[in-house]
Amino acid sequence: MDLGDGGAAAGPGPALGRGGLEALQHTVGSALSGYGWYLLLAAVAVYLLVQKVSRGLAARPGGRPGAAEAAEEPDVVVRRQEALAAARLRMQEELNAQAEKYKEKQRQLEEERRRQKIAMWESMQEGKSYKGNLKLNQQEAESGASASAVPKSKPNKKPLRGGGYNPLSGEGGGTCSWRPGRRGPSAGG
Repeated sequence: MDLGDGGAAAGPGPALGRGGLEALQHTVGSALSGYGWYLLLAAVAVYLLVQKVSRGLAARPGGRPGAAEAAEEPDVVVRRQEALAAARLRMQEELNAQAEKYKEKQRQLEEERRRQKIAMWESMQEGKSYKGNLKLNQQEAESGASASAVPKSKPNKKPLRGGGYNPLSGEGGGTCSWRPGRRGPSAGG
């Protein structure tokens, strides 16, 4: 390879010549022998990737797979939308009914609180204890609510200990009596 006398002006074709082609074959052969399996696996991966991308592009203009079926049967879509709207309307009506019940319950509770405040005010004006009156009103409300429940009276029971029992005196106990130890130095030696 003589580059000094005009070889560059002649072009790359004549510069390769017979020796350049053999060097190229040797380089490609050594690359294939060293990395052949890797190149084969890379070619297969590229082929599969191209196939997948081409399928994705082919399916894209049509949109979703179910879009063609929906376009063919618009009455199915209309029925589905009507059913959905009816279900939403039913749920909204149930919610409104629950809200109305809650508001009515809150009104009743507020009215009861107002009545209790009026009763407390009247009892205070009369000079009575409003707390005692409030407790009586609550007990009456509870007894009215549980009219079927009969209050049980406690039978007269004998007390467990006598009236003069004092645990600190040491009297009245059984065989168990405790006495403090003797004060002073121990007699041991």
